[in-house]
Amino acid sequence: SPVGRGPEVPFRSEAYGISAISRGKELRLTLSALDPAAGPPAQDLVFRFGMSGSFRLCPAAELPRHAHLRFLTRESPPRALCFVDPRRFGSWRLGDAWQPERGPCVISEYQAFRENVLKNLDDRAFDKPICEVLLNQKYFNGIGNYLRAEILYRLKIPPFEKARTVLEALQEQEKMKKDPSLTLSKKVKLRQENPDLLELCHTVPTEVITAELLDPEHSDNYAAFKNWLQCYLVPGMSSLRDRSGRTIWFQGEPGPMAPKGQRPRKASRKKSPQLKTEPEAEPSPKVTPRASKQRRRAAVKPPKSELKEEEKEEEADGPRKAHGHGRQRATAAPALPEVPLGVRRSRRISACRGKGAAPAV
Repeated sequence: SPVGRGPEVPFRSEAYGISAISRGKELRLTLSALDPAAGPPAQDLVFRFGMSGSFRLCPAAELPRHAHLRFLTRESPPRALCFVDPRRFGSWRLGDAWQPERGPCVISEYQAFRENVLKNLDDRAFDKPICEVLLNQKYFNGIGNYLRAEILYRLKIPPFEKARTVLEALQEQEKMKKDPSLTLSKKVKLRQENPDLLELCHTVPTEVITAELLDPEHSDNYAAFKNWLQCYLVPGMSSLRDRSGRTIWFQGEPGPMAPKGQRPRKASRKKSPQLKTEPEAEPSPKVTPRASKQRRRAAVKPPKSELKEEEKEEEADGPRKAHGHGRQRATAAPALPEVPLGVRRSRRISACRGKGAAPAV
């Protein structure tokens, strides 16, 4: 795209295929010529999706707005696989290297992720509250703002408890699980009945992936996601800003390391719609076409408060800054909380099943 800020991709081939692998909040695409002898060397690109980045397959003649990178198929008429990013918080870079400061993926590299945390508890990073450490991608690659709230809520851990205090207890649990006197069935039962924080860092995002809850193009999915949430933005829950300026949602006491001078705020039942119960049926008023269209938009679009909180989260994770004055602000698509990129990958895989072989590009 002429207005895209990513680097030019030095890959030209008449016919090539694309493969992908995800790790935490990153996705690597590999472009490979179908005829390796006649084509160029393979090219790798590593993507970060930011708040609103996604891939979309559409007719080449009907490119969506903000399609900053396009791969064309050889069909007639051709289609385009587009990297669409209305807010431009996403990015891509050349090469196959993952960002060096990101640790093992909480989903695809669970054992390595677990060991990386437990063997580094003497790191000064764990002097901070557990809610802040859960966003440290060096140790929790793939955990974002809504996931940390859901994980801590399920375990009834105060968000501003010292991280090392919480995680050192897991080292003792590790010894119990390795007790040779326990049978395998008892170990499995113990793990299922008493999941620890690191296990929930794996299983909670896996729930979202399995149910394919995050899809900004389908309002039904977004409603299901809101219904799945137990803590984040849920009416009646409390919230505080952590030392990075991001909001953590919780229930009960915040913990001993809570920022001084702040009072927990509770989500209003009037301002935050509760989707877990259906409203009582009422007579339907006459709706004009314009009003109907506005209601459909509102059904898909998250509350402004949610957009602001997620925007601040993404800014703290390294957004791409806008340049120039007087440029018209991009119209943002409905933004959803960022989750590990396996979510997007699983959606694309599910969409392709039953449709035959993927088209050559």
